[in-house]
Amino acid sequence: MNSHFFAMLSRMKYIHRWALMRNSYPENISEHSLEVAMISHALANIGNVRLGKDLNADRAAVIGLFHDCPEIITGDMPTPIKYYNHDTRDAFKKVEDEASEKLLDLLPDDMRDAYSPLFFMDEADEYLWKLVKAADRLSALIKCIEEGKAGNREFDGARSGIEERLRQMELPEADIFISDFLPSYELTLDELRK
Repeated sequence: MNSHFFAMLSRMKYIHRWALMRNSYPENISEHSLEVAMISHALANIGNVRLGKDLNADRAAVIGLFHDCPEIITGDMPTPIKYYNHDTRDAFKKVEDEASEKLLDLLPDDMRDAYSPLFFMDEADEYLWKLVKAADRLSALIKCIEEGKAGNREFDGARSGIEERLRQMELPEADIFISDFLPSYELTLDELRK
């Protein structure tokens, strides 16, 4: 039996983010998902090393890799539209869930259970999904920083909103990442090499 699952996932590179914004460079969901995976892994390790938790950092990274796969079908919905109100958010969540089901239906039946928890939150992974959400926001914040460094003020308002949403999460792992790692994203390559 042929399965189209991985061929569909490979199309993440064609879905661009930030469609309503003027970008100094484009970002696709494949690139974004890699960054979210790395940051998710970092957040779980921060939780383990700095906060004495027992989090599966590898699992957090894998959830981060798959977190935006439904956008292959839905496209990247701009945040102001997606979260306009509760009705819009709930409707879009339903569309995302249906897109996830369509992607999972592309798998052979014997592999579906292995991938379903990467598309739908399993209770055991609830905290990891929260870390992935923080990583998603941190990745968006990094994009705003990079655009600002390129002289693009288009992302100034988005940056303020993302910073506020990260504060509202009250997630110590994210707070530590922001204080210890985020400032380096403001630096140039020469400054990073010192």
